[in-house]
Amino acid sequence: MTATDAARSIVDEAITTRKSVRAFLPTPVERATIEELLAVASRSPSGSNIQPWKVRVVAGDVKENLTRAILDAVARDGFDKYQREWNYYPVQWREPFLGRRRKIGWDMYGLLGVGKGDHEGTHRARLRNYEFFGAPVGMIFTLDEDIEIGSWLDLGILLGAIMIAARGRGLDTCPQAAFADFHSIIRPQLGIPANEIVICGLALGHIDPDAPVNELKTQRAAVAEFTTFHGI
Repeated sequence: MTATDAARSIVDEAITTRKSVRAFLPTPVERATIEELLAVASRSPSGSNIQPWKVRVVAGDVKENLTRAILDAVARDGFDKYQREWNYYPVQWREPFLGRRRKIGWDMYGLLGVGKGDHEGTHRARLRNYEFFGAPVGMIFTLDEDIEIGSWLDLGILLGAIMIAARGRGLDTCPQAAFADFHSIIRPQLGIPANEIVICGLALGHIDPDAPVNELKTQRAAVAEFTTFHGI
């Protein structure tokens, strides 16, 4: 195997082994490791190199306090009061997106032992988001409210790079748009000003290999389903 082949294999493995982990071990992640993977990911491209992303890393008591504030808000007010400032999903669902969404949802709940109509089980599973699924490290990502959609694309590229860089260090992640719903709770906890939009969170840590939910395998469409070649 040539050096190029070896490098390609390492990169491909980091990409193809990335998945959304929903149960982590409490094993700590050193700050130096987090800084290193963020430094690597910061090489992600952005339009005119504006680097619009902002990241808050939380761990220890700060993370626990953030989790408690959100869980207390849900217990007090329910979920409906808290809505994100932007739409992630389509307003009107259609195929093939609806079918894909339903499949991963029922596959995941099946692994958690949550059956159809089990509202209490669904509620418990939803709350686990705000515990960062037990990960020792969480991240909250924001963007200034006056920037445009291109910067959202830039942040998406950064997120992908963070997740791949994490795999290269034997770590796993779960990107979590669910945190955007609780921006009004998160802002005072982390000192986020009103002119920043809370985009998402991210759980970071070591996968719990014994948790059934981590056996979830997502399907991916074949290249021919989403690609049209012209002139090649």
